[in-house]
Amino acid sequence: MSHRGSVLALPSGIRAWDVTAPGELTAESLGLVLAEAAEIDFLLIGTGVAPVLLSDAIAWPLRDARIGFDVMATGAAARTFNIMLGERRRVAAALIAVD
Repeated sequence: MSHRGSVLALPSGIRAWDVTAPGELTAESLGLVLAEAAEIDFLLIGTGVAPVLLSDAIAWPLRDARIGFDVMATGAAARTFNIMLGERRRVAAALIAVD
């Protein structure tokens, strides 16, 4: 399966995501992740070509929802997502497309 652009990979399926740069990340942009929090233990956030630090405004809603997370380059996040999914872990991914 192939997708173009940024995507959210959630327990309910893969969806297009309108975030195109790390600066556009907000708690609201992760609303679908938070809505499925009961089904997600860990979120991988791919921020393009390089990892960035998440602001508290993004990190705290994830912590409050008891979703662990890690931020990394999108390629690494996609690979890690596939491994964790293969291990049957309750994982989701928010992947910003790399041009």
